[in-house]
Amino acid sequence: MALHILNERLWFPSTEEALEDGLLAIGGDLSVERLILAYRKGIFPWYDGKAPLWWSPNPRFVLLPDELQVSKSMKTLLKRNAFEFTINKDFTAVINACKDTERKGQDGTWIKHEVAKAYTELHKMGIAHSAEAWQDGILVGGLYGIRMGKVFFGESMFSHRSNASKYAFIKYVEELKKEGVLLIDCQVYTEHLESLGAKMILRQQFTHLLEQLIDK
Repeated sequence: MALHILNERLWFPSTEEALEDGLLAIGGDLSVERLILAYRKGIFPWYDGKAPLWWSPNPRFVLLPDELQVSKSMKTLLKRNAFEFTINKDFTAVINACKDTERKGQDGTWIKHEVAKAYTELHKMGIAHSAEAWQDGILVGGLYGIRMGKVFFGESMFSHRSNASKYAFIKYVEELKKEGVLLIDCQVYTEHLESLGAKMILRQQFTHLLEQLIDK
């Protein structure tokens, strides 16, 4: 199956046309209109610094808030309020930390300047959100992503203290659950998120859930 090349026209091919590794298309731009359309269809971008790469993997890694698993050690940290937890207190600092934090086995991240700019614009529109963990007034962990309807699409997280990102994630999932969110997209498998209850579902099931949970 051929890889789709996007231009200025605002559209995406069917996710069923993605390659075996989940790559669906290349090109286009990171405009807020295109990003919103992508998420509605279950597509997310990675950026190589030259052109956006658009992905829709099968299966899809997700977390249902009701299935969140919290270990005994994390319950202890939560009980004693080991970190100060906030939402949308400093989106810019969170996305920059996700961009700049070194990751084992990785040479940099997909979060380039253009990506940070695009998601900051989505944040100003009330679509992109951040969750933060603080210690002694210093940002030590957090995550950001896209909220649409009853779905939260997680994008990236970082941690500068042991368990800080996990703490922020658990607290944020609990808050999202209170707000009626029923699905959290984790995109691709990580052992870290599997330990919190995330699991694989078929892409067809994922896109069906999006149709039900995102307002038209």
